[in-house]
Amino acid sequence: MTEWVHDLPDGIFEWIAEVGDGEITQLRRHVARREAWIVDVTRPDGSVLEGFLRLQRDTYGNPRLLERETRILQALGQNDIPVPEIHGWNPELRATLMARDPGRSDLDAIKDPAQQRAVMEDFVRIVARFHTIDLDTLGLDDIMAPRPQTPAACALDEVDRVLKQMGRPFEDCDDPLTVYGIDWLRRFAPEKVARVSLVQGDTGPVNFMFQGDRVSSVIDWELGHYGDPLEDLGNIMVRELYNPSGGLDGLFELYERESGIPYDRFRARYYAVQQNVRGMMGIHAICNTAPPSQPLAWYLCYRYLGDRATAQMLAAAMEIEVARPETPDDKDKVDPLVAGALYAQEHDVAPRLDDPFARQRSVQTMTLIRCIDRRARFGAWHEDEETRDLTELLGKRPANAAIGNKQLCNLIRERAVEDAPLIRFLTRKAYRDEWLYEPVSVLYPNRVWSEID
Repeated sequence: MTEWVHDLPDGIFEWIAEVGDGEITQLRRHVARREAWIVDVTRPDGSVLEGFLRLQRDTYGNPRLLERETRILQALGQNDIPVPEIHGWNPELRATLMARDPGRSDLDAIKDPAQQRAVMEDFVRIVARFHTIDLDTLGLDDIMAPRPQTPAACALDEVDRVLKQMGRPFEDCDDPLTVYGIDWLRRFAPEKVARVSLVQGDTGPVNFMFQGDRVSSVIDWELGHYGDPLEDLGNIMVRELYNPSGGLDGLFELYERESGIPYDRFRARYYAVQQNVRGMMGIHAICNTAPPSQPLAWYLCYRYLGDRATAQMLAAAMEIEVARPETPDDKDKVDPLVAGALYAQEHDVAPRLDDPFARQRSVQTMTLIRCIDRRARFGAWHEDEETRDLTELLGKRPANAAIGNKQLCNLIRERAVEDAPLIRFLTRKAYRDEWLYEPVSVLYPNRVWSEID
């Protein structure tokens, strides 16, 4: 019998073998943000169950997170929405074994614009279909949060839920973009919605699989909930920012025709901000408290790209022009200790790693070393520039940037700063933060928002 290298919970091997009615013949860690494993089970007749194993070891404030996702997939499958088939769910292990889609998720890597467009159009039609399913037929109310009863609840329930899960009072938050983003979402929440739908909550490129020019399955329903269907249009904007897939021009008009749900440009932008703000709250927390086992380089990338994108979308929604700040020449000689560590990782360690997960961790290690080096070289400049900008908003120079940001957060809560100068400050700050942590941007370099209808 093969001795697999893993840290899976006791009992999961036996459960997988029972579900698959055979013997495990492949097991390897999947490279992804959420823990997942590629699993094959070979049956006595020689047929193979090609599985994809999801685990929820941490509760993240909701021990039924994976169970909810599993139930959503099962309900959608019964409504002819292409989703992975569920082979088994184990509540004790909090594990789901689902079918492994042999297709691809990297639509951004496709070189043929016609294929990208065909896949995106097919995807938008699928979104229109699951948005128009009668919620009473899904049988999910026992596992879902209550259906929102007002347009404001559609926009804000998920934001409030994330705040509650964070376990930290909003009054204690010292990040001005988060504080302003939440206040902005409350002030500009839509006053009407066409209907309440099941929304994926994080939908768009990479969160669906495709084969040829068709979507083969919509995956990753971790954030699925009831809400305004236009929320998913904002989600698509965010996912397409991270994974450029041919642009969005004309797709939201297609969505309106297919679904019968009116499209509104401001609301799409509103929900792009909403998706980023609620996503960044968790990302900020992970960046500040992540245990060493977590892929910190990825989270730093999400944080600084996400903050810059949030600030830019706030500016776009409010029609405010913001100039990119100047930054220093970053071609200085790298510290010899840093250069030695990077060389060893790149030339002596990474090439000798056969496991894809280990190779990815090696790349992340090099990325973190580069970030430490840039903070050492440019941290003083970054501090001085941020303090100077804060002085203009506060009317006096704070002792340092951290104290200034806390003071600014208090002014934002009091609504004592006008939108335009505040958005300009937040955008300039986000540009500089992203520049300082430039090494992590290699995961998603040069990302810009696509134009929308």
